[in-house]
Amino acid sequence: MKKVKKRFNNNWFKGKINFMHKVNVYITLKKEILDAQGLVIKKAIKQIGFENVGEVRFGKFIQMEIDGNGKTESEINKEIEYLSDKLLANPNIENYRYEIERD
Repeated sequence: MKKVKKRFNNNWFKGKINFMHKVNVYITLKKEILDAQGLVIKKAIKQIGFENVGEVRFGKFIQMEIDGNGKTESEINKEIEYLSDKLLANPNIENYRYEIERD
């Protein structure tokens, strides 16, 4: 099961639109998957003296621009979800969420 959260600034996204959208995609390992990179980072943090750090999870952040070019909110969401599910994230081991911002 993937987690998808969307955030839209105010009510600017009504009907068809004609401008570029900045899209931020956040990809993380599912909780049940061992995060070896997170464990290494946590160990390094403790070695330099920060004992108050708990769990560390490593992930990916991808930023892209999508041309709205008269598309609806639903059409843009479908494009982002398709890209995230088929190319950017591995749905077997990763979750993703995204935000759409207006420039």
